Amino acid sequence: MRHSLATRGIETLLGWGGSLTGVLLFVALWEWGSQAYGSFLLPGPRDALAALVRLTREGEAASAVLATTGRAMAGFALAALAGTALGILAGLSRTLGRALQPLSTVLLGIPPIAWIVLAILWFGSGSMATVYTVMATTLPVAFAGAQMGALTRDRRLQEMADTFRLPPLMRLFDVYLPHIVSYVFPALVTALGVAWKVAVMAELFATENGIGAGLAVARVNLDTAAAMAWILLVVALLIVAEHGLLRPLQRRMEPWRQTGRGVA
Repeated sequence: MRHSLATRGIETLLGWGGSLTGVLLFVALWEWGSQAYGSFLLPGPRDALAALVRLTREGEAASAVLATTGRAMAGFALAALAGTALGILAGLSRTLGRALQPLSTVLLGIPPIAWIVLAILWFGSGSMATVYTVMATTLPVAFAGAQMGALTRDRRLQEMADTFRLPPLMRLFDVYLPHIVSYVFPALVTALGVAWKVAVMAELFATENGIGAGLAVARVNLDTAAAMAWILLVVALLIVAEHGLLRPLQRRMEPWRQTGRGVA
């Protein structure tokens, strides 16, 4: 038990160390770019942090984070639930897969800006337009991951389930899902990144609050430092959502991966 905890602690430290190295390299390149092109075109990290502190003291950052988080996560949750369920069904049923695959391809090919325009026309300016845009752009990603996981399931396990005549629910949860989940989570991580970007883009056009609206104000005021501060907020929210929500859920849903790493 102690050895397992120590191993996990070392892996965590190594993971954070690698991430920290990447962050420091990015900050160094950022500072070099600011020195090369000037603070008006590319404010340095210190300018962006100063602008972020100012936005936080004025109360704009907290309200914007809450608004954007609610819209992005609402659209992402709807897309994850619907896309994963439909993808599993499409992977298990060839007929349904053939029927839904062209629709998924069409939805994936529509650019987010087109969804934003349609959402504003259908729902008007406000949160609903942003939530719908996030859902429409991320649903095909979740669908594709779940469908691929269902299509590539182990046929030998399926034959064993047929031989022992497992009930449908036991067949789904004990035979199919452990394999499907390994495809679903990478797709959901990708969809989560898309959700944040699309939410901010939609807010830029469709709402009067949120990080996107803050970026719109910074653009009007030619405040590049504030724009960089808002971008830092988006990146921070994405990291928190991925490592605070999806990664722990993945470890809970895929304990066999952690066991395999421990044995290795």
